[in-house]
Amino acid sequence: MNIEQIQSELKSQRNQLIEHNLYKSIESPQDLKIFMQHHVFAVWDFMSLLKSLQYELTRTSAPWFPVGNAKHRYLINEIVLAEETDINMNGERQSHFEMYLDAMQKANANTEPVHTFMEQIKHGTDIFLVIATSDLPETVKSFLIFTFNTIKEGKLHKIAAAFTFGREELIPDMFTSIINEIQQRFPEEDLSLFKYYFDRHIELDGDEHGPMALELISELCGEDEIKWQEALECSKEALEKRQQLWNGIAKEVNYFKAIA
Repeated sequence: MNIEQIQSELKSQRNQLIEHNLYKSIESPQDLKIFMQHHVFAVWDFMSLLKSLQYELTRTSAPWFPVGNAKHRYLINEIVLAEETDINMNGERQSHFEMYLDAMQKANANTEPVHTFMEQIKHGTDIFLVIATSDLPETVKSFLIFTFNTIKEGKLHKIAAAFTFGREELIPDMFTSIINEIQQRFPEEDLSLFKYYFDRHIELDGDEHGPMALELISELCGEDEIKWQEALECSKEALEKRQQLWNGIAKEVNYFKAIA
C-alpha cells in the first residue's frame, strides 16, 4: 500500500466532509457562534496530536542528543513552529488556537467551556476524566476521545495518520468550503479574525504542511503492510469522527433555528 492508495480509499469520506450541508446552515451570527463553540475543541486537540509526534520524533528534554531521523525532526519542527508561533492579524506571534479564541471573542461566542476545560488540564486532571465529566456535546467528546486514545496507544504511524488525513491533508479543501459559504453572509469586519485563522491554515496546510505530513506517513510506514493498513483504518475513523462532529453542530444549529 502507499499514500495514493490511502487517498483513493478515503476519497468518498473526504468528499462528504468537503460538501457537508453544515456550511450552508451557518446563516446568522448565532449559527456561527454555535459552530465556533464546538469547533474550538478540534482546533485545540490538533496541537496534542502534533506535540505527541514532536515528543516521539525529536528530543524535547535535557540533556539533548540527536534521535531518530533528521528528516522527521525537520518535518515535525517546521509544522510546530508555524502552528504554535504563527503571525496573527496584528503582526504578533500567536498560536492558531489563541487566534481562534480571539476570533470567538470578537464574534461574542462563549469561550467559558473551553477555558474551564483548559484549566482542569493545567491542574493535572486526567484528560479522559476531564472529557467524561464535562458538559460538552457528545460528538465533541467522541472526537476528543478518539484523538487521545490514538495518542495513548502510542503507534506513531497511526498518530501521523490521524494528524495527516484527519487534519492536514483535509483542512485546505474543507476550510475553503466553509469560508466560501459563510463569508457571503457576514460583514467583513465581523468575520476578519475568523477568516484570517482559516486562511492561514489553508495557506500553510495546502502549500507546506500537508505535503510534509504525507511524506512523514510514507517514511513511518515504509514497507510494512500492517502499518499501512492500520494507518488507513485510523484515517477512516478520524474522518468518521469529523463527520459526526459536523453532524452534531448542524443538528444544534437547526434546533435553535426551529425554536427561534
